[in-house]
Amino acid sequence: MPKPDDRSNNPERIKNNISNTEQSMDEAQDYVNAHADEISEEQKQQIKQKNHRREESIDSLRSELKDEIEDQQNN
Repeated sequence: MPKPDDRSNNPERIKNNISNTEQSMDEAQDYVNAHADEISEEQKQQIKQKNHRREESIDSLRSELKDEIEDQQNN
C-alpha cells in the first residue's frame, strides 16, 4: 500500500530550493566577474543563459510556494 502524500514540508523544501538556486546564480556571476578575461564570450553567454533559466525557475518556485502556503492555510 503506498504511503500517503505528506506535503507538510513542501514550503520549507521550496524555500531551500529557491535559496540554493539564488546561491548558484550568485556563484556563477562571481565566477564570470573574477575570470572575465580568462573565459570566452561563448562561455559567458552560456552562464548568462543558465542564470536566466535559473531566474525563471525561481519565479516558478515562488509561485508554487505561494500555492503551497495558501493550501496549508485553507486546510
